[in-house]
Amino acid sequence: MAKKKEKKPARVVTRRQLSRWQQEKKRHNIILASGVFIILSVLVTVGAGWYIGEYRPLHQTIIAVNDTKFDMNYYVKALEFYGKGQSIPNIGALAGEVVRIIQQNELIRQEAEGKLGISISNNAVDKELKRRNPPLSKDYRDFVRVQMLITKLRDEYFEQQVPTSVEQRHIMAMFLENESQANEVRARLEAGEDFAELAGELSLDDLSKDKKGDLDWQARDILAARLETRVLGEHAFSAEVGMLSQPVYDEAKTKGVGYWLIEVLEREEEPEGAYVQVILLGGEEEAKEVRAKLEAGEDFGTLAKELSQLVGAPEEAGYLGLIAPGGTTTALGEAIFDAKLEPGTLSEPVRDETMITKGGYWLVKVLDKVDDRRIEGADRELLKTKLLNDWISAVLDDPENIVESYLDDEKKMWAVERVAG
Repeated sequence: MAKKKEKKPARVVTRRQLSRWQQEKKRHNIILASGVFIILSVLVTVGAGWYIGEYRPLHQTIIAVNDTKFDMNYYVKALEFYGKGQSIPNIGALAGEVVRIIQQNELIRQEAEGKLGISISNNAVDKELKRRNPPLSKDYRDFVRVQMLITKLRDEYFEQQVPTSVEQRHIMAMFLENESQANEVRARLEAGEDFAELAGELSLDDLSKDKKGDLDWQARDILAARLETRVLGEHAFSAEVGMLSQPVYDEAKTKGVGYWLIEVLEREEEPEGAYVQVILLGGEEEAKEVRAKLEAGEDFGTLAKELSQLVGAPEEAGYLGLIAPGGTTTALGEAIFDAKLEPGTLSEPVRDETMITKGGYWLVKVLDKVDDRRIEGADRELLKTKLLNDWISAVLDDPENIVESYLDDEKKMWAVERVAG
């Protein structure tokens, strides 16, 4: 018979032991709670820092175009897209331009979709993103979409608005500096000299110079787009075939030559430099006329504000401040530091072929005309592009559009740093 196992007496927990266990448990809970609190505090601190430093800035509205809003994250992506391959300083320089691009893109999209019913689907954009080399992220979908939209507008919508054929003229032309020169060249042409030879030598317009005066067949609008002036076309399309024109003035046409009138106010020896005031004019005849006015006592600053074609002349009255050797164009610099030009005296007109000025005279001869000649190739592309550009300009200038930007320089630099990081 097995021996019956003796029962161990039940353990009796004393009050002191119970109290000690309860205290240890309490300490454990306090330590655990403290650890959890510290961890939560760190997480909250990190989370708050991330929210304040990253999430909130990225989701702030920084551009509004009518009812559409764009946040900082969108702006950063735009900087990445349009600044691709650029150095950080160049991206910083693009920061303001990218704001304008975002606004322009959205206005084009709204106008094309809302008024013309023309859009680009997400599927089409995604295919284009994959086609790019290297493929692009969907983050750039909007930027690629507007590129595709502009192409579609030009090649489909505006293609339909370009006529198949229009009235055209076969034109010979050259652009000259002033009326005296134009009259002199006209006399040489009347005496039998070759138009092409003289245009290739003397014309100040790149197109007519390169083509030696023969502009070939031109439609009125195409000619205006190529030359960035309507004056030549308006004359040619009203002129008699075979007749050489009198000089035709064009105040808006640009040319690569200008004339300086210079007054050295003071010269410095260490470091070498000169304080100068200048007037930039479009022709030698005009420069001589203005010089005569100055010699007669008229105020240099007043005439500079009124007549000078130098950028900033109206604000600065022609005053350039201290100019160091090599600090300006070669022609202007040589005149300023010519010892013969003493302080307080006025220079003769100084020709400078590196400056762009406006104004000159056309000589035109219409060789032939056709009332209905076909428009093809590059001419069609030029007209489509012109129609597109005119449409975009009208959209951007529409006073009913509400366009706002909340970006300051600090926010722009924050975005540039994100792109750099």
